[in-house]
Amino acid sequence: MRAMVADAKDSEPVHLFSPLRVRGVELRNRVGVSPMCQYSSTDGLASDWHLVHLGARAVGGAALVMTEAAAVVAEGRISLWDLGIWDDAHVEPLRRVTAFVAAHGAVPGIQLAHAGRKASTARPWEDRAPVPPERGGWEPVAPSALPFAGGSLVPRELSAAEVSGIPDAFAAAARRALRAGFRWIELHAAHGYLLHEFLSPLSNERADAWGGSFEGRTRLVVEVVRALRAEVGEDVPVAVRLSATDWAPGGWSDADTVALAPLLGEAGADLVDCSSGGLTPTQRIPLAPGYQVPFAEAVRRASGLLTAAVGLITEPAQADAIVRRGRADVVLLARELLREPSWPLNAAHALGHDAPVPDQYLRAYPGA
Repeated sequence: MRAMVADAKDSEPVHLFSPLRVRGVELRNRVGVSPMCQYSSTDGLASDWHLVHLGARAVGGAALVMTEAAAVVAEGRISLWDLGIWDDAHVEPLRRVTAFVAAHGAVPGIQLAHAGRKASTARPWEDRAPVPPERGGWEPVAPSALPFAGGSLVPRELSAAEVSGIPDAFAAAARRALRAGFRWIELHAAHGYLLHEFLSPLSNERADAWGGSFEGRTRLVVEVVRALRAEVGEDVPVAVRLSATDWAPGGWSDADTVALAPLLGEAGADLVDCSSGGLTPTQRIPLAPGYQVPFAEAVRRASGLLTAAVGLITEPAQADAIVRRGRADVVLLARELLREPSWPLNAAHALGHDAPVPDQYLRAYPGA
């Protein structure tokens, strides 16, 4: 049932507005909303902001609408204002969001996350300053007691027993997510958060079974994927967001990502969402339009898994070419969808494709 690159049987050329079936879910096109933290929750609860923010992108024509990173445990939040899925109380407010998104033809997705050593910070517009326990924050945890940067909180190293329990926390969060109406699960293993910290030699100095070799450092993310697949069954897609490279000497590399991808597929993952960076402030990223697309292409070709491309993708023709040329199967947009919530509808119009324009918006799309 899993959609694989090698399974493509479409007689028509694949393009940005082709549907894509992944397990029991069909995306109406190849445009998705990348997870973007909104810092608008209290005690992890979804608010009216989430309903309007995510709902608008479904109305705007996106096929996949993913929430921001939702913490699987309270101490796994980036900030006090992060979305959560660690408690049953989080289910009902999220159900309002998923019902609206699904009613407008999009697939509701959720990103499950643990911030690791980058937890307990202020919001971006408050300079992301660390928030220590005496000011309402908490002690972050990590694979090793290494802070993210000078001035960051020093994390507590997780015990082996605590690490062993992390897959169960993600599985419990996935169980709640299904109850809340989500039909797509993405695991956040990128951007310097907990699972990425286990992957990279720059943040994982453990000498036990959870560190050291490539096998040890990748063990946790593989076990979490395996736990998610067991929890959600065969119909729900499981994606994994990876930072394909740390952009830093001695760190996680694009070759490591290519080597990890088949292991994720064997554990039950369907798609790799290829981002990069976020682990160290010493990173040097060569920013340019579509600069991360080669990672998605490399993983797709080497592993046979579906991939998503993300990062400075702004133009309809640019996004369409990524899909047409087989460089990725899905294009995820972030800032561009903040600027233009109806980007998918406008892109379809520009590229000459039909789009699901809501009746209320037809006057803006003559001939739709």
